Amino acid sequence: SESSTSCCPAATAWGRMAVALSGGDFSDLREIKKQLLSVAERSPPRAGASGRAACPGRAALTEDARDLDAYTLAKSYFDLKEYDRAAYFLRGCKSQKAYFLYMYSRYLVRHMGKNPFTAELICFRPLEKGQVKNEALRELRVELSKKHKARELDGFGLYLYGVVLRKLDLVKEAIDVFVEAAHVLPLHWGAWLELCNLITDKEMLKFLALPDTWMKEFFLAHIYTELQLIEEALQKYQSLIDAGFSKSTYIISQIAVAYHNIRDIDKALSIFNELRKQDPYRIENMDTFSNLLYVRSMKPELSYLAHNLCEIDKYRVETCCVIGNYYSLRSQHEKAALYFQRALKLNPRYLGAWTLMGHEYMEMKNTSAAIQAYRHAIEVNKRDYRAWYGLGQTYEILKMPFYCLYYYRRAHQLRPNDSRMLVALGECYEKLNQLVEAKKCYWRAYAVGDVEKMALVKLAKLHEQLNESEQAAQCYIKYIQDIYSCGEIVEHLEVSTAFRYLAQYYFKCKLWDEASACAQKCCAFNDTREEGKALLRQILQLRNQGETSSTEIAAPFFLPASLSANNTPTRRVSPLNLSSVTP
Repeated sequence: SESSTSCCPAATAWGRMAVALSGGDFSDLREIKKQLLSVAERSPPRAGASGRAACPGRAALTEDARDLDAYTLAKSYFDLKEYDRAAYFLRGCKSQKAYFLYMYSRYLVRHMGKNPFTAELICFRPLEKGQVKNEALRELRVELSKKHKARELDGFGLYLYGVVLRKLDLVKEAIDVFVEAAHVLPLHWGAWLELCNLITDKEMLKFLALPDTWMKEFFLAHIYTELQLIEEALQKYQSLIDAGFSKSTYIISQIAVAYHNIRDIDKALSIFNELRKQDPYRIENMDTFSNLLYVRSMKPELSYLAHNLCEIDKYRVETCCVIGNYYSLRSQHEKAALYFQRALKLNPRYLGAWTLMGHEYMEMKNTSAAIQAYRHAIEVNKRDYRAWYGLGQTYEILKMPFYCLYYYRRAHQLRPNDSRMLVALGECYEKLNQLVEAKKCYWRAYAVGDVEKMALVKLAKLHEQLNESEQAAQCYIKYIQDIYSCGEIVEHLEVSTAFRYLAQYYFKCKLWDEASACAQKCCAFNDTREEGKALLRQILQLRNQGETSSTEIAAPFFLPASLSANNTPTRRVSPLNLSSVTP
């Protein structure tokens, strides 16, 4: 980083700032605050290069008097989104500030076209790799590369160079440049976020020579959240709170997002509600909040949130997504899709809108549009498990199991402990007649905590297919125990299926008491009532004929005592060892 700050006064100034910011020590909060204020005071107005900033930094550059008039005029055109005019009047400018605005304007012309909203209309065009746009990006890359080799790029210039490299899919080079940008300009959060989007796993972090600055702690907490390493992320955020950032609404919102990612819905809702009290006009992350309200089917709360955000700023991406979720909850899927499209007109790289729009097209049975939406989501962020999972569901509807398997595997790699991914994988393996793999997936889904309470039932039915009656019985019994222990209302087709199978299983084993208890339970369900009554009559007839219960065949184990009609012990013998099908 020293060599990259030695060729121009501005870069040298930022080199000194980088040294001042080094060290991840939070012991002197006054010094941290002083650094932030110093950066803010010395920073000239810049174009919104990062788009977002947790601790925004702007380069303290020496104004070149010769470029001042041209820069002021160009900045006015830039603010009016006339990017080509801005670039035209900045030709030949030498100052770092003017050169950045010149290159950034040219980038936006190539990226967005003359009308800033035309690029957003690409929603359902084929992906643009290899098209003419890349030629313009390559031109920018050549120019920025020359400046980079001459060490004439400041932190913002390096950031822009990294963005161009990322757009050209030169990931390794982009990572190196963003790391360099973080060294030169540690408080530019945009560079950290771009770097975060290129990191695919924890191993990559080990090989990054990140600057030793307190901003690194914010970055690590953020990337851990993105990589679904929620425990590590929460530890980092807690350490930041303990260090003195307890009032940071950014950190509070990130903690809420982390709980959302592990589907701890109650905890996430509680934190978001508290956040709304502390920061009532906040719009950031409110789309995530609306996702939670949607899952809980909280229509009044979601309606209030949508109206509230609309009053604050109806032209924000998050507002459009919240309104889209509201219409989706009301089953008005066409209106929902329209608002997600509006969100993408505002920001075509907004991941949540692509994914949610894919869901809406799935609801409308428009599989081709859903596939396009999910593919765009993956193009924005390859770590979005929802898009991979959505693609799997789409191809499942199209009855293409090999495609399903590929996409569900990718989703599972991103969420290895999510039972929904494992159950979906198991169903794919079943359709492909790979039953051993299916059993592994269902068992693993149960072991990690089955969200939908379906893994054991599917595993039991698989054992039924393979005539493994004892294993099937054990799975059904464990399923019934889990359902009743959760205190859920047992008006569930699969519960009746489980009781019916167990009644028949115990009947075949000549265990009349157990068979009778299960048959009585069958009588409580409409779909198994007649079978239960018929079985009870058969048991009564056999007992009248002098048939006695078998003592040679032991039941694997029986129902919870609270469900049994005659206080039968919960277990007769130890349950079978299912470790043989554990992945």
